[in-house]
Amino acid sequence: MTPGALMATFLAFMAGGVPVSIAMCAASLIYVMATRNIPDYVVIHRMYGGVDSFPLLAVPFFIWAGNLMNSAGITNRIYNFALALVGWMKGGLGHVNVVGSMIFAGMSGTAIADAAGLGTVEIKAMKDHGYSTEFAVGVTAASATVGPIIPPSLPFVIYGMMAGVSIGQLFLAGVIPGILMGAVMMLTVAYYAHTRKYDADARFSWPVLGKTFVEAFLAMMTPVLLVGGMTLGVFTPTEGAIAASMWALFLGLAWYRTLSWRTLVKLTMDTIETTAVVLFIVAAASIFGWLLTVTRVTEEIALWLLSFTQNPAVFLLLANLLLLFVGCFLEPVAAITLLVPILIPICQKLGIDLVHFGLVMVLNLMIGLLHPPMGTVLFVLSRVARLSFERTTIAILPWLLPLLGTLLLCTYVPEIVLWLPQRFF
Repeated sequence: MTPGALMATFLAFMAGGVPVSIAMCAASLIYVMATRNIPDYVVIHRMYGGVDSFPLLAVPFFIWAGNLMNSAGITNRIYNFALALVGWMKGGLGHVNVVGSMIFAGMSGTAIADAAGLGTVEIKAMKDHGYSTEFAVGVTAASATVGPIIPPSLPFVIYGMMAGVSIGQLFLAGVIPGILMGAVMMLTVAYYAHTRKYDADARFSWPVLGKTFVEAFLAMMTPVLLVGGMTLGVFTPTEGAIAASMWALFLGLAWYRTLSWRTLVKLTMDTIETTAVVLFIVAAASIFGWLLTVTRVTEEIALWLLSFTQNPAVFLLLANLLLLFVGCFLEPVAAITLLVPILIPICQKLGIDLVHFGLVMVLNLMIGLLHPPMGTVLFVLSRVARLSFERTTIAILPWLLPLLGTLLLCTYVPEIVLWLPQRFF
């Protein structure tokens, strides 16, 4: 069985609708059994080795912390603070949507949690204030992409483990691009507010701002605790994930007292289920990626791509197009585990910083969640807003322009991404 048959078998399974993790596993097993020069037990050994990693301990704790924050009444407190902060601007609730997502990004770490958590509150409020459903869905979808960019970030943890890159540097690399994304989206909201004559939705009041800030303050301390602790060397990213979980547990059970023990058990079981799915993807990718490496498939792909260009700027353009395409078909964790073994060797040959490329990869995959045919956020918001999939797609398409503009800036001005990591590491 030739190495090319390994990729062909995997693509055949994918075309047949088989989940990506099972497709990688099955293709690897078939290849090993067909070649006969690799012992069968290598499949299990490599899969186990793929998840036997200290950085991966952060995965269940970040997922658990996000679930706790999402169910502890944190979303309403964040929404009320954002409303008091920017609700007085024209198109106020659009700005509230963006600012709320930026704050919540420092707690959830995933775009889906943002869209499903804050999205439910924001879309209802915007519809009640007379905004069109399409506008509400569009701004909610666009702002949800900032979730995995501002730390903590589950995709950064997986990328850092797969590529051998400092997760702390990746977390810091997302801060300025995340703020930039928020600023560009607020400018887009301001444009729509001006052209469509949207008014403010709240009057500015210092007492209200102070009251809502105090109510949301401890929740907003989560990213400060996490990033500050890692930057000062108090704990590693893995230990930071545990600290974030304990902080979320304290807020939900002791401070806000919005979590019951029954809810806590349910959230924990949901976390176990999600973690099992993520780690199975990583395990399947480990054996698949190992086989791609030992059969020199990744080397052949690298040489093929490098035959087109030796220019890093051109390669980054091609990588962006590939990642945007893959992102609309595959869930981000699956896409990262599949593409990192292929693209990272090329980045190393061309001298592209792997922290910079990690941010570019994750941002591409977040944008991929928004566009058809398989963007996950499309389906989530279609259900939340009770809008047809077609209308949801049309509502989101104009918001891809500011996001793609931000992507180009981060791709070709690496200082935006690398300034903070270089300052602290």
